Amino acid sequence: MPVYLDHAATTPMAAEALTVMTRELARTGNPSSLHGAGRRARRAVEDARETLAAAAGAHPSEVIFTSGGTEADNLAVKGLYWARHDENPRRTRILCSAVEHHAVLDTVEWLERHEGAEVVWLPVDENGTVLLEEVERELDKEPESVALVTVMWANNEVGTLQPVEQIVELANRHGIPVHSDAVQAFGSVPLNFRASGLSAMSVSGHKLGGPVGVGALFLGRAVKLTPVQHGGGQERDVRSGTLDTPAIAAFAAAAEAVTSSLEVERERLGSLRDRLISGVRETVPDAVLRGAPSSGRLPGNAHFTFPGCEGDSLLFLLDLAGVESSTGSACTAGVPRPSHVLLAMGLDEATARGAQRFTLGHSSTDADVDALLKALPEACARARQAGMAGHESSIQTAATVARLGSSSH
Repeated sequence: MPVYLDHAATTPMAAEALTVMTRELARTGNPSSLHGAGRRARRAVEDARETLAAAAGAHPSEVIFTSGGTEADNLAVKGLYWARHDENPRRTRILCSAVEHHAVLDTVEWLERHEGAEVVWLPVDENGTVLLEEVERELDKEPESVALVTVMWANNEVGTLQPVEQIVELANRHGIPVHSDAVQAFGSVPLNFRASGLSAMSVSGHKLGGPVGVGALFLGRAVKLTPVQHGGGQERDVRSGTLDTPAIAAFAAAAEAVTSSLEVERERLGSLRDRLISGVRETVPDAVLRGAPSSGRLPGNAHFTFPGCEGDSLLFLLDLAGVESSTGSACTAGVPRPSHVLLAMGLDEATARGAQRFTLGHSSTDADVDALLKALPEACARARQAGMAGHESSIQTAATVARLGSSSH
């Protein structure tokens, strides 16, 4: 059975979530219907809303269910921009970190192209941490022109935790709303929506043991937000659409399970991650850990660059050896591209192309780490033998490393 080290992409469903979802799938009823089946479905949704709110330190009325993190990000960024700009047409600036997930990055760029937004990219240091002095400088420069600030809670590639509460404090001086993509953070590190002071926060079910296709936007009760889609007026008339009762109930069950044991699991995964990092450094001495030190990164994240390796080649070779990982980079039209996160951190393209992300989760064990450390040296050596893929397509790269992999048997 393959060793799974890509929990940042999606993590296996928790037993609690699977049980609840199976139960709800056997039932019927639209939660907007008034008959008995509808009322039962509505009760399941509202119970889930309360559970999720408790897990994230929010009021139940602040939970807006969505189809996932991408929709929640779109709803928050577009909705806040439109609402703020409608109130005051001078509010056209969006302050956005340079290392955001593409769900935020592409949304901001769309607003720039189509809605007249002016995007200010907030720089990061070599660890991927947003520079607070730059946030303060941009806010103080012309606060009346800022529509919103959006900064992720934890980076999905290198695992770096961002100073969200300090950024909120800076923005609050000028009454500017802050949104945070907390998809990677929720269920991995302690967070509290109410205490953070955020106006909006996006989360997703499948990152913490819930099903794919469900997420939520935590939205302050006094925050004005223009809907992205219109229809039946569900979810405070902010996100219309029939609610997916089984997925929502399973999402809440997973959130409750993971947050109830958060500190214990955080310590377990942190120790496992540190062992993985030490092992990689021993077996491949020139590998370079990227992101913040252990106390400033997600407990399950270990992100390396391997000099002389093409990230996709290493991924394919590890996959052939039964270890599933990620490059953490985008691939457009079949051409591998260096990570925008690593480039923003100051890496050159050649170095950034050698990235490999190993992420742990609730099903990860010492045996998984052992398997990676056993497979990595040879996979790395063969990836270097294959060389940097250059202008090869991903398919050609896969064929190259497959040949190299088969020649070792």
